[in-house]
Amino acid sequence: MKNTLGTSVTVTLFGESHGREIGAVLSGMAPGVAVDEATIAAALARRRPTVGTGTARREPDAFRVVSGVFHGKTTGAPLCIVIENSDVRDGDYEAWRGLARPGHADYAAYMKYHGFEDYRGGGQFSGRMTAPLVAVGAVAEAALFAKGILLGTHVAEVGGVFDRAFGDFAADFKTLLTAPLGMLDEKAAEKAKAVIAAAADEGDSVGGVLETAVTGLPAGVGEPFFDSVESVLSHGLFSIPAVKGVAFGAGFDFAGMKGSEANDPWRVVNGRPVTLTNKSGGVTGGITNGMPLMFRTVVKPTPSIYKTQQTIDFFKGENADLRLQGRHDPAVVHRARPVADAVTALVLCDLLALRYGTDYLGSAT
Repeated sequence: MKNTLGTSVTVTLFGESHGREIGAVLSGMAPGVAVDEATIAAALARRRPTVGTGTARREPDAFRVVSGVFHGKTTGAPLCIVIENSDVRDGDYEAWRGLARPGHADYAAYMKYHGFEDYRGGGQFSGRMTAPLVAVGAVAEAALFAKGILLGTHVAEVGGVFDRAFGDFAADFKTLLTAPLGMLDEKAAEKAKAVIAAAADEGDSVGGVLETAVTGLPAGVGEPFFDSVESVLSHGLFSIPAVKGVAFGAGFDFAGMKGSEANDPWRVVNGRPVTLTNKSGGVTGGITNGMPLMFRTVVKPTPSIYKTQQTIDFFKGENADLRLQGRHDPAVVHRARPVADAVTALVLCDLLALRYGTDYLGSAT
């Protein structure tokens, strides 16, 4: 198993969806970074399901910071955060043991771990495992904020409903802290709620697209060839359950452009080099170029749906039909938004530490 992400600043996840506790260990973070438990709690709240658009599983996400913090600041030692699992129903998963739920890792996990895996709630493959990731990600975000680096993610699309694009980044990032469904346009959010509710009424689910922006990054960050900004970020983002695509800047739209349309012209504005457009998404040659880092992440529809589906019983080696019961989200894209923020922050802290040294993010620099 490989439950650790990063090279200099690393995060390691532990636990399972229905285990006693889940958690994360953040190692390599510079000493002196502020750790505000209210900020961590707020980030976890953005990840939790909302009434009418999410699973009936209601975890309070009560967490404990058990090491690496003293007097509200990181010490430089590994920082460990533990979260209790309190709302578990193991019986929901016994009825279909041996049935490969379409879209889930049941069969693949059984083959890899020879039947010893914790299958309850998806075990270590569950979206529940993103809670501790969000918790330590909040610490990484605070470290970036202290260096003037801001980031935010909005739901650009869900179920065919589109949000407006980023405008004033700082203002939009602030709006997203309390925005319904993580959308910038309130009318779009209301339409999206209706679409999600309609899918739930049909026993189905919908997917969507996240758009993330980062401002304040210095130019020259990234470690080509194989640890480019896009490479490392994609590594982390594809680790988020349900993520099936990542595109930077114009992404797949580049395929229909000419070079004259795809290139970002350079000019000097107020004594600073800038590009007049940002189709490259703030990255050229795998390295940040000083423009806002921009990328999109595709989140598939929740695979747990209440329709009868064809599957197999891999214990018996025969075909079967499956109709799920239990507690499931009709959409997870909005819940994945703070997870994308967390992964982005953790990866950028790692890249900055590799570029400028491990103490770069600390208060002493």
